[in-house]
Amino acid sequence: MFKLIKNGHFVTDEWKTLTLAEGDTPQNVRLPVGPVLVPLSVWRARRAELIHREYEHGWPLGVWLAAEESPEAIGRDIDDFTVIAVEFDKFSDGRSYSTARLLRERYGYKGELRAIGDVPRDKPAWQQQVGFDAFVVRANQKAGAVLSGLFGYNAANQSDAVFPLGAVAG
Repeated sequence: MFKLIKNGHFVTDEWKTLTLAEGDTPQNVRLPVGPVLVPLSVWRARRAELIHREYEHGWPLGVWLAAEESPEAIGRDIDDFTVIAVEFDKFSDGRSYSTARLLRERYGYKGELRAIGDVPRDKPAWQQQVGFDAFVVRANQKAGAVLSGLFGYNAANQSDAVFPLGAVAG
């Protein structure tokens, strides 16, 4: 079971995260009922169907980007998503930080930006600085430790997506 931290609080996660199992293709994978985060490949293959689901049933739409996927891939569709999740593949891979900052600053994304994957306890404060406002805590993690990681670091050494240059109080 995964836990969700959003805006500094534990909340119920209403979203289902779709992954492709062996034998699934973006075209044939079964879409669950309700709010769903789909991988980029499914969004590309079934964009019209997913938008139709949102309008017909009122189910919010989200997409998740793997660490190696560029935010440019969804740039023109940014306003279609209630949630965008960005995967942290491993501790040493910093591409997802750049993706988040680009989504907020270049593409103007205002919705929920969710960190998924390898979200260790000491990283949420840094992830928040680049624009993440939600964090999925894996079952093998202590959720309280991850939450405390949001507030354990309070000194910024540069402008960020939360406090742009000139907005940081001195």
